[in-house]
Amino acid sequence: MKADLPLPVKQKKLYSSLTSQIDNGHFKNAVKTTDKLLRLDPEDSLAQKTRLWLFLQTELYQQALDIATSSKDDLKFEQAYALYRLQREAEAVKLLESLEDGESRGVLHLQAQLSYRCGQYQTALDLYNDLLDTSQPNSEEHTDIQTNLASTQSQLDFISSGFRASLSKLPRTLTDRIEDLPPPSLVPIQVTKVPAAEPDTEAPKVKSVRKSRLPKGVVVGQTPLPDPERWLKKSERSSFQAPRGKKGRGGGASQGLTPVEQAALSASGGGGGKKGKKRK
Repeated sequence: MKADLPLPVKQKKLYSSLTSQIDNGHFKNAVKTTDKLLRLDPEDSLAQKTRLWLFLQTELYQQALDIATSSKDDLKFEQAYALYRLQREAEAVKLLESLEDGESRGVLHLQAQLSYRCGQYQTALDLYNDLLDTSQPNSEEHTDIQTNLASTQSQLDFISSGFRASLSKLPRTLTDRIEDLPPPSLVPIQVTKVPAAEPDTEAPKVKSVRKSRLPKGVVVGQTPLPDPERWLKKSERSSFQAPRGKKGRGGGASQGLTPVEQAALSASGGGGGKKGKKRK
């Protein structure tokens, strides 16, 4: 019987597989490996954090939030990020305010994203400018910040002056009374029920015979129907006639004749007579 491996050896093998799975992007298999690690040691902090990171990468934000909330480690930032992705912005903002390392780059990024989503574009713009000044010019982070900064600036430009340009494109009849118009309201969607189809009361159509099943040259309605007695023996068909000899009727009981026909044949001298003598 194979001896059971010690716990440290098992964990080392599993962590080796876990590293390979993450490097190759096999996140689902990596989650299964963290399951095995946590079965060996439920208090394995590294396995829990790795599992949380895998859930965030695979967009399973509720599962990530459950781990961050129940963990004994300080995972408030991960919890706030999961709340942000679940569109629970108020809870995420409150949680970020309680963080001690509020000046870390990850926290600043999340604060800027929350400010933008909540419509606080000036706050988001200031945060993105600070992050841009301290980022590496050729890094992926630098490119992402520039994209977010341009989007935030576009929103601010529309609020400050862009809406005036949009108003100038409206017809004069609308702009003259726009201040007197009530605020727009959401129009409920009218769901139109489609009536159920009524049952078809017409007589059922006769299905035509498929041409592929008709013999070649047969035309429906024109070609005569086949003889219904074609499967019977010739002697049993109603159209059968007994064969006749060259000089007279055949002798004996002819095949295919009924008893009445045989009696009539015998009476007429056609049955079983002796052959005449040959003339000299």
